[in-house]
Amino acid sequence: MTHTIAEKTKLLRRVRRIKGQVEAVERALEAEIGCADILMLVASLRGAINGLTAELMEEHIVHHVIDPARETDPDRARGATELIEVVRTYLK
Repeated sequence: MTHTIAEKTKLLRRVRRIKGQVEAVERALEAEIGCADILMLVASLRGAINGLTAELMEEHIVHHVIDPARETDPDRARGATELIEVVRTYLK
């Protein structure tokens, strides 16, 4: 079973929250609210998308590339942990 199937409920909740944020941007544009407010909504949306992307990438690394918790070679485990940290930092 892949990690996306195992985490399906949690991932779908996140996607539905993101969908709500997209709809909020749409409503704001329809209502012609100020651009600063719309930019704040888009920034929040971007953060949510980046968070989802980081989670999916981390799970992909752990389940399909290398799981640092199960790797017996300490250098490879450290490398995988560092890669995950870089992904998290990059997508903040």
